[in-house]
Amino acid sequence: MWTEQNNCLSAVFTFENFSQAFAFMTEVAILAEKHDHHPNWSNVWNRVEIRLNTHDAGGVVTEKDRVLARDIERVWGRYKA
Repeated sequence: MWTEQNNCLSAVFTFENFSQAFAFMTEVAILAEKHDHHPNWSNVWNRVEIRLNTHDAGGVVTEKDRVLARDIERVWGRYKA
């Protein structure tokens, strides 16, 4: 699901509609606050693209990114068909 490239973990999540995509983003936003680690992301209708790296570490992938990615996958598990 996640790919590591150019000092970034990236994943694309596709949903049935905008409401599901927005609900997923809301859950991820709350999760990111708990981790004190926030994604770079974009949303167009039913598609959410997330990119993770650690700015404090010079913009590279760290364990913080891997932990958040794992937890985002858990959230995604409740949405995927």
